[in-house]
Amino acid sequence: MDSPVDRSCDRTRAWVTEAIRLVEADANRSADTHLHVFPLPADWGVDVYLKDESVHPTGSLKHRLARSLFLYALANGWIVEGTTVVEASSGSTAVSEAYFARLIGVPFVAVMPRRTSPEKIALIERYGGRCHFVDQPPAMYTEAQRLAEETGGHYMDQFTFAERATDWRGNNNIAESIFEQLALERHPVPEWVVMGAGTGGTSATIGRYLRYRRHPTRFAVVDPENSAFFPGWVAGAPDYGTGMPSRIEGIGRPRMEPSFVPSVIDLMIPVPDAASVAAARHLHAVTGRWAGGSTGTNLWGVWHLVARMRAAGMHGSVVTLICDGGERYRHSYYDDGWVAAQGMDLAPYTATLERFMATGEWAPPEP
Repeated sequence: MDSPVDRSCDRTRAWVTEAIRLVEADANRSADTHLHVFPLPADWGVDVYLKDESVHPTGSLKHRLARSLFLYALANGWIVEGTTVVEASSGSTAVSEAYFARLIGVPFVAVMPRRTSPEKIALIERYGGRCHFVDQPPAMYTEAQRLAEETGGHYMDQFTFAERATDWRGNNNIAESIFEQLALERHPVPEWVVMGAGTGGTSATIGRYLRYRRHPTRFAVVDPENSAFFPGWVAGAPDYGTGMPSRIEGIGRPRMEPSFVPSVIDLMIPVPDAASVAAARHLHAVTGRWAGGSTGTNLWGVWHLVARMRAAGMHGSVVTLICDGGERYRHSYYDDGWVAAQGMDLAPYTATLERFMATGEWAPPEP
């Protein structure tokens, strides 16, 4: 008869316990993010709220995801003292994961496309992470797995684990936070929540939470050019792929990711990249807030839905996210030379937004 096998190690368990304490302490230090009101005419009867995820310690929505992924990996025993953490990321997730890796004292390597913004690369390196570049974005996945195996480390794999690392039932996830912050507003249960999808983890959390709490709120996902999510959702094809990178950093993927859950989405809205950039710039012009391109994608979808509500004579609220700050994109979305080099004409989309704010009429340019 075989003898019992004891793989416990007091030192390893103690290290993991302390690492989890450090990660959770970070959550306690980071007060919940603000919910800003976008100024709209009072007679519209519609309130739009922007949950500002740019105020997290690492400056983006991905701070929540990185915290959840680290806790999930630590609780599963995948990260122990000295484990090299490797991630495939286009930028913001890697920035946040580099922060948490430094917090618990483990090495971190980010595998990313060579075109990633220099601002994000600098942030990763500031937190002690190392950047490993690939020429083709789809190669990130296999290269990250290879590096993890080569170093005896752990491939975090946000695109697989994002939808399961966060507790969608509550525990201060982003959806629960939104509803708590709306409790005293005149329309505390929103008609719509709008956001883009990168890994798909946050969209899965929000969609599941709405159903679990039995809210009538509908959930819309906006999607940039080149992304597989919108056409894959329409076709019901879980293996859909475009093979093309998104120009809107943080959202849109060249393939349907494992963490993207189509069945929790009520509506998907494709958004031209020029519309995303125009809407991000318009946000700054109206409110003074700097935001990235993915926030612009969100807002383009929001105005589409607000126009639908007004046309139907509906009153209510719509919630979306400021995903990250615009300071990371001074050399791209806020640079006229970069925009021109991308072949984007912002003028018709800017005119659409200005006309909408002045008249309430939504007449976007023909695609």
